[in-house]
Amino acid sequence: MGAVPPGVLRYVLLLRGINVGGHKRVPMAELRALLTGLGHADVRTHLQSGNAVFTAPAQDPGELAAAVEAAIEERFGFAVPCLVLTGVELRAAAARCPFPAAELDPARLAVLFLDRPAASHRLAGEDPAAWAPEEFRLGEREIFAWFPEGMGRSRLGAVLAAPVPGTRTTVRNWRTVAALLALLD
Repeated sequence: MGAVPPGVLRYVLLLRGINVGGHKRVPMAELRALLTGLGHADVRTHLQSGNAVFTAPAQDPGELAAAVEAAIEERFGFAVPCLVLTGVELRAAAARCPFPAAELDPARLAVLFLDRPAASHRLAGEDPAAWAPEEFRLGEREIFAWFPEGMGRSRLGAVLAAPVPGTRTTVRNWRTVAALLALLD
């Protein structure tokens, strides 16, 4: 991808809860076509779990998310919560990671992305030591978590993965975060 023209930004789209156990099937080729149909350019997807990067005129990420949600519901017949970050926001979130990401298993390091300040999440009032050996740290609009034994049966993982009414949230492991950062370039 070449240089992005003035007034145009790279965005990251994170869909929540698609293609899990055969439910809410959204093929990535169809997601790319849907995003292109909305007027977005340079659309690229990663994995089958709803990760995309695209270019669009600068606008409010919340409005972009709402437009994608409406288009998905119209096209596929079901609602899918979406979160959109600018490329700058994703890079800044990654830079805020308080864990030594380069030294850790990227499948055991995760980020809960939120559409509002992390201080509003229920974990903000929790004592991180109560979750040991798992760890979490609040970022700005993200919560970073380390799962030394994996996230699969984790109490902390269940809290992070649970929907928060009235809020758009979604979790990605560090491997996916790194792949999305690479797609931005």
